[in-house]
Formats: sequence, C-alpha cells, structure tokens
Amino acid sequence: MAAPSLVLYIDRSLFARRVKDNRSVEQRDPGWKLFGKVPPREGPVKDPKRIQKEYETKSGRAGPGNPTSPRQSVRKNLDFEPLSTTALILEDRPANLPAKPAEEAQKHRQQYEEMVAQAKKRELKDAQKKKKQLEDRCKLEDSIGSAAQTWNQEILPNWSTMCTSRRVRDLWWQGIPPSVRGKVWSLAVGNDLNITHELYSICLARAKEKWKTTPAPSSETETEDAGSSDRESSLELIKLDISRTFPQLCIFQQGGPYHDVLHSILGAYTCYRPDVGYVQGMSFIAAVLILNLDTADAFIAFANLLNKPCQMAFFRVDHSLMLTYFAAFEVFFEENLPKLFAHFKKNNLTPDIYLIDWIFTLYSKSLPLDLACRVWDVFCRDGEEFLFRTALGLLRLYQDVLTCMDFIHMAQFLTRLPDLIPAEQLFQHIAAVHMTSRNRKWGQVLQALQKDQERGSPVLKR
Repeated sequence: MAAPSLVLYIDRSLFARRVKDNRSVEQRDPGWKLFGKVPPREGPVKDPKRIQKEYETKSGRAGPGNPTSPRQSVRKNLDFEPLSTTALILEDRPANLPAKPAEEAQKHRQQYEEMVAQAKKRELKDAQKKKKQLEDRCKLEDSIGSAAQTWNQEILPNWSTMCTSRRVRDLWWQGIPPSVRGKVWSLAVGNDLNITHELYSICLARAKEKWKTTPAPSSETETEDAGSSDRESSLELIKLDISRTFPQLCIFQQGGPYHDVLHSILGAYTCYRPDVGYVQGMSFIAAVLILNLDTADAFIAFANLLNKPCQMAFFRVDHSLMLTYFAAFEVFFEENLPKLFAHFKKNNLTPDIYLIDWIFTLYSKSLPLDLACRVWDVFCRDGEEFLFRTALGLLRLYQDVLTCMDFIHMAQFLTRLPDLIPAEQLFQHIAAVHMTSRNRKWGQVLQALQKDQERGSPVLKR
C-alpha cells in the first residue's frame, strides 16, 4: 500500500507544480486587471518593454519633440509598473480599456492636485515646527551655558554677598543650570547639623553591620517593623522600596549604577536618625540628591532637608502638626482660588488626599524630574512655604479641569498628574499665587494655627 500512495503523492505534486507554472505564464499576459477580468489575448506574448514603449508613444510621453526624463528612463526598467498609486488618477488607461470620460479625468486630476497641496502643506508645517523646536533647543542650551558661566564666575565665588540680591533671585527663579545645581542646593540648604564625611562613613559602616545580621525581608518582618520602637529595624524595608524609585530611569534598581549608592545613603540615615528610621518617600528625595551631588554631600543635604520642621512633621507622622499644615494651606487656598476651594469643600476633597504624596517626596514622584528639580531650586531657597505655593500653582493651572470633576476624578487626577506639564506655565501660575492672607504671611498663619491647636481649638474649622 505504501508504494501506490507514494506514486500518487508524486503525481499530485508534479501536477500541482505544472498548474502553478501555467498560471504564472498566464499572469504575464499584458493588461491591468484592476477593473475586472480581461480575457487573455490570442497570439504570441508581447515583450513587456515593447508594451511600455507603445504606451508611452500613444500617451505622447516620448518622441523626438518630447525626450524622456531621467525618471521616465528609470520607469522603463520596471516592466510596465506605475510610478505610484497616483498613476491611477493621472495616467490614461491602457489601450485595452475604455478611456476615462473627460469629466472624470478632470475630477481625478483635481483630487490629486488637492492631495498634493495638502501633503505639501503638512510637510511645510512639520518642517517649520521642527525648525522652531531646534531653534528653541539651541536658545535654551545657550541660555543654560550663559547662566552656568554667571553662576560659576560671579555668584558662587561671592555667595555670601550675592545670594540675596535681586539679580540672583531672578536667575534662581528661572532655574539653576544642572552643572551647578548640586553646589547651589548644598549652600542653600546649609549644614546646621554639622555632619561631616567621616560621620557619614561611620553611619554607613553601622548600616552594613546591621544588614549582615538582619534576615531577608518578608511580609511578616515588614508587619513587625511597622510597630517596632527601634527604627533601625527598618533597614530591610529600604530594599523593598528602592526598586520602586524612578523605575523609568532604570539606574536605581538592582544592578543599576546608583542602586548601591541609594541603598547606602538611606541605610546610613536610618542609623543616624533611628528615631525617624526609613519612611516611604525618602528614597525619591535621596535619589534626586544623588543625581546632583557626590555621595557624602548628598547624605549631608538629605539629613539637613529632612530635619526641616515640615519634613520632620510628615516623616515622623505627627498628625496634629500635619493637620496644622493642611489648615494653613486651606487658608491660602481659599484666598487664591475661592471657586475651586468651594468645589473641593462641596465634594469633601481634603488636602491630605493629594498633599501627602507631594510633600513626602518633594514633588519628585509627582512631577517630571526636570520640572521637579526646578521646584527644588526655589524650595531650597524659600523653604517649606514654596512647597505649598507650588501646590496652589498646580491647582490654579488645572482649576478649569478640576471644577468639572467629581470627587473620584479629582482625587485620581491630583494623585496622578499629567506626564507633560509645561514648566513655564506652571511657574507663571505659581508666581500668581499670593502667600498673604489678611496681611499675614505663611509663617504667621501657621504660627497662629499652632497656637489655636495648643489651646484645643479645632484646626480645620475656620
């Protein structure tokens, strides 16, 4: 039975191949098949080049008075293929098909010319857009280079006398050049804690010793550490949080170039301040500093930043003081954006829903990194007030959108801000925020609310 089957298979294969070969010959018959079946011509098969030449002669594209262009010469080598799909509009039909009516031909030519005009218009618009982007980029690079030179040669050498001048404040507001940003941050934040590089090394050595004796992190240890009085036990929680720090950059995760540096700074801080330990959000602050400073200097700036009253209140989870900050924020919220403030009140959207994440990470998680660094520039100069002023600037920027939302959509929007936030527009809105209420500045309002809280008055009710 095997032999007849094999013979039958071979016969079928050969037959199928012969049919395929015959069909390929038939497909070489001249004529377009776009408008239906064309019966094959009887007689010998013409050479495609000859057909092409006949077609060009009939259409008046070649001849003594009309020499062929280089493009037409190239086309002769394509065995009668149209230049593109536009040939169906521009060129006459082959001789074996009925000619287009004059009205249809004119209509097709007009449609084609309109398409070409629109395409040229789009190309011109795209080219102008790219040119403008290139010009803006070059202008920005030139301004950054010029500003960096000013900071390096004029401001930093004379920091104590120039840091409070109007000119420097204006340059500061425009954004500190990345090349000098770390140095300016260090000078602006200061080192009131008098931390030295040697102290950092000691704290880091303690952290490494602690890691050697600490078991691998698990859900059980995480639960135990949450209620532990010894905050040094939070060392293992750092490993769980580092992988979630700027994941899009892929430089702080395991195997990344800054993974160990971030781990070291956070671990050293938990040993430096065991009463605070590690709290989620710290990794983002430390990461931003690492990108702009050397390791030991980043640790010094990190410890001093977290020692500020506002950051200490949040990272130590001082609920009463946090409520006082929220109440002070609402005073200026109502003063600057009364309509949006009333909308938030109507929907019971309280500041803690969106402010906690912004304050904990100093906007480094909520805003694009380059924009967050600009916020940090002014924050290092003006202190905690600018954090809440930035929050009001964001609300002011998006107030038209927020007033059309309900509670759920407002909370979702504010906890996940748009990926693209125009920096100049945001800073224009921040500049438009007035941090005075009834002739009282931020510090005075906050102090008055703290006194009310100490007397037992409800802070959030005005």
